[in-house]
Amino acid sequence: MSYLRSWFSLDTSSSTSKVEPNDSYLEQSLSVPEFHVEDEDDGSDTAGEDDSPPAFPAINSAQRAASSSSDSSRGLSIPTILTDSALMPPPPVPSLATRQPGVPPPQSSSSLLAPMATIRPPKRPSRRDKVALAPGFGPLDWGNLKASGQNLRGVDALMRIPPSVLKLHNKKEDAWTAINGKVYNITPYLSYHPGGEKELMRVAGRDGTKLFSLTHAWVNADFMLDACLVGFLVSEPSS
Repeated sequence: MSYLRSWFSLDTSSSTSKVEPNDSYLEQSLSVPEFHVEDEDDGSDTAGEDDSPPAFPAINSAQRAASSSSDSSRGLSIPTILTDSALMPPPPVPSLATRQPGVPPPQSSSSLLAPMATIRPPKRPSRRDKVALAPGFGPLDWGNLKASGQNLRGVDALMRIPPSVLKLHNKKEDAWTAINGKVYNITPYLSYHPGGEKELMRVAGRDGTKLFSLTHAWVNADFMLDACLVGFLVSEPSS
């Protein structure tokens, strides 16, 4: 506490010093720099100038002189307009309406036509007539019959069937056929065949692979007749 009393008892008047204002210092700090304002451009110097863009290439340039001389030498200064007689005539109209299938065109016809590949008339595509199936004998009904679990093969086990055995099953009540080396019992499928029973009986008792491929090669016989598989076609045994 004695230390604080001695500190407060000090005369602070002697430590503070008054700063007298200096006139020269104020004049130096408040002095404003002088700026010299130049005269503004009123546009009087460019009042008479032309605002049009310059020519390109320049009028007196070497490029302009070279292009004008080459155009005059080639005669490109004035374009030439062709008359009707000088124009190319249109191509002759091909006489498509008078052409007949299989008959070559006459020699006086247009050469732009493709030559005929053959002089024989094209054959008409063969038309297959479908037979109206009885109710309950559609494709879905055949699928349901296969899934029913009935024995559509007519045999207990798969066999090796030579052609001599295959030709014995050529009746409507007992019809077998071979397609792609597999022998099927087609008797339960006769009523479901879209082409009719008569067409399917043409391959009964023999190998029907060729006729099947010519008639409907896109049909999957393995899937259609998998439940009717009897065995596999083999060659005749050697005696």
